[in-house]
Amino acid sequence: MTGVPASAAGGSSSARRTGPRGASGAAQEPGECTDPGGAVDRGRAERGATEGGAAGRGGKIAAAAVNQASVWNVANLLTMLRLLLVPAFVALMLGNGGYDPAWRSFAWAAFAVAMITDLFDGHLARTYDLVTDFGKIADPIADKAIMGAALICLSALGDLPWWVTAVILGRELGVTVLRFVVIRYGVIPASRGGKLKTLTQGIAVGMYVLALTGPLATLRFWVMAAAVVLTVATGLDYVKQAIVLRRRGIAERRAALKGTEG
Repeated sequence: MTGVPASAAGGSSSARRTGPRGASGAAQEPGECTDPGGAVDRGRAERGATEGGAAGRGGKIAAAAVNQASVWNVANLLTMLRLLLVPAFVALMLGNGGYDPAWRSFAWAAFAVAMITDLFDGHLARTYDLVTDFGKIADPIADKAIMGAALICLSALGDLPWWVTAVILGRELGVTVLRFVVIRYGVIPASRGGKLKTLTQGIAVGMYVLALTGPLATLRFWVMAAAVVLTVATGLDYVKQAIVLRRRGIAERRAALKGTEG
């Protein structure tokens, strides 16, 4: 029988063993790493994953910081412009004794610009995610400041009865206080009637700022009458909403307490 030489057999066996040994040819011990390069790669991968996670978290924080709208955005700039228009409007309204048609026309232009910016700044802030804490505070202040300045100037000049100014400004102040009183129970949303009231007030006050005569002077009286009616009606509606919101909030709290005790 022809046999295989021992050296060949040994060589074959040796060749079979050198595969897992590596270049040094040392015998593989149980538990010994067979792929040092792979271990290094895995370590790098683990470190990369850790660093990637940290980078991801940092990226999210950075993105949140970027997404938070800057105070110097277009919506807030319009609000600031409206605030600056208040003293300018008063100066123009009272210029040359307060009865000069030319000065009153310039005052009307300033008032009109303020009303237009009031329509756009809130829309821009909500549409393009430009809402800021400054805007939340400054926007209603600017709205009430320009309207209050116009009403007070008109009453001081004798063009508008003081009781009309008192009703409109009292309603605005009352609704603002009411919102803060019930804020713990929820937010009173702006109604369509409230928006119509604001539009009607703006048109009426603008017509009074202009030195109108004849039929237009009569028309502005009726527009202001409609504004006063809407002012009172929407004010009462806000009171009703506040009462309902408060009762609902109290009922929900009591139910929650009973559920906790049970």
